[in-house]
Amino acid sequence: MASSDSQTDVLLVVPTLGKRLHFLIEALSSIRSQDVASDVVIVTPANGEELRNLAREFDAHVLPDPGSLPDAINYGITEGLTTHAFVGWLNDDDLLEPGSLRATTTALRDQRDAVVAFGACRYIDQQGQSLWVSRAGSWAPRILGWGPDLIPQPGMLVLASAWREVGGLDPSFSLAFDLDLLLRVRRLGRLVDTGHIVSSFRWHPQSLTVDDRATNIAESERAKRAALRPGLRRLSWMWEPPVRWATRLAVREVNRRAERLGAG
Repeated sequence: MASSDSQTDVLLVVPTLGKRLHFLIEALSSIRSQDVASDVVIVTPANGEELRNLAREFDAHVLPDPGSLPDAINYGITEGLTTHAFVGWLNDDDLLEPGSLRATTTALRDQRDAVVAFGACRYIDQQGQSLWVSRAGSWAPRILGWGPDLIPQPGMLVLASAWREVGGLDPSFSLAFDLDLLLRVRRLGRLVDTGHIVSSFRWHPQSLTVDDRATNIAESERAKRAALRPGLRRLSWMWEPPVRWATRLAVREVNRRAERLGAG
């Protein structure tokens, strides 16, 4: 599947329930404003005329939602993937920053042992106001197996061959499937930081990772334990509590900034 006469290297899946069309329009606009072309697949249970018109406007293919979020992403990539070199997904309320695809595709092409390219992520509120920027950089992959997951999923691109080799996302995870994917693909190569802000993550009460933080933490710990050697797995109790504390502290800080902006 291609969106034009020439084959593109990038395939992006946008999973959506079709209930936040104003956010979806912004997300699709951020993809189409890139200076690197991409094929776009929208996976959705919605089948209204407005959404179909929107897909035509943004030259996107539409597929029916098979159920869970990881299943939707897997389905979109499986059905859309042809000769694409890179794959990724963008939630319907997140955004790609200008130059995002240029930065990530360049990193994956220039560094032959790279399997994932990521960058900094701007946290924004529902009105699009900036809350803060997550810039873990090259430290993020080093602590991924035991510390907090500081690799932002929005804007992240995965080498298509690595995606195929590990079988995509594990649908047994409802929230931490991106962390689990990273822990599995890093066995095949490096996770590289582009050094650029590549995305914006919209922080609002309806966001899954904000709304269900306890589940996210529990799933993250499960993914990390599975990736550890058996000897280290038995010692995971030593670092899991402080990581939980640091994660909850970061959430409170972003919420505090959001509330302050909202009251201003």
